[in-house]
Amino acid sequence: MPSTIRLHRVLATKPEKVYRAFLEPDALAKWLPPNGFVCSVHQFEGKVGGTFKMSFRNFTTSQSHAFGGTYVELVPHERIVYTDAFDDPHLPGEMRVTVTLKPVSVGTEVSIVQDGVPDVIPAEACYLGWQDSLRNLAKLVEPDIQQ
Repeated sequence: MPSTIRLHRVLATKPEKVYRAFLEPDALAKWLPPNGFVCSVHQFEGKVGGTFKMSFRNFTTSQSHAFGGTYVELVPHERIVYTDAFDDPHLPGEMRVTVTLKPVSVGTEVSIVQDGVPDVIPAEACYLGWQDSLRNLAKLVEPDIQQ
């Protein structure tokens, strides 16, 4: 039975900046791959009904896996919902990712729910990867460089 992964993090920045990091291909390529992987964005349409295609390459082994999906819902600075599926037939099914952004006194509360993770992927591996990604996201969005 597919897994559901739930993540939560508070980032010291505005929701607008976090929202943009999820919808700019260059930003995604910088923060989304877990440590030890590089990301290539092959196709990207950041709008409702728009699709994306990208791949992560393991820097050590050079093996890669491709995935893509469709943006289902975009509420600026508040909510992003998209589908996600691997190209690999051994990783079947479609996942649904819901990202909720809420302004809080110190920045932005980020909640992520990833539904439908294939059984073959251990939940703890998803959590580990997402923790890397969210640390990378913080390094991108928290600095307030004014130049």
